[in-house]
Amino acid sequence: MWLKVLIVLLFLAVLVSLSSALFFLLRDMGAPQSKRTLYALGIRISLAALLLLAIWYGFESGTLSNTAPWANKY
Repeated sequence: MWLKVLIVLLFLAVLVSLSSALFFLLRDMGAPQSKRTLYALGIRISLAALLLLAIWYGFESGTLSNTAPWANKY
């Protein structure tokens, strides 16, 4: 159960980081030396990598499973 909570929290953190990057992009339009957008997107990439690792771990450990009807057809 803790893994599913971690996955949801990481997904929400990715969304927050993406929205903050958009906010910084719109706010710092006239300041090309500002790197806040770049830092926010870097954090988003790190969080997305952690999210993918958590999902991979869930499938490998058997905590997560695929119950789609087309899962074993291909």
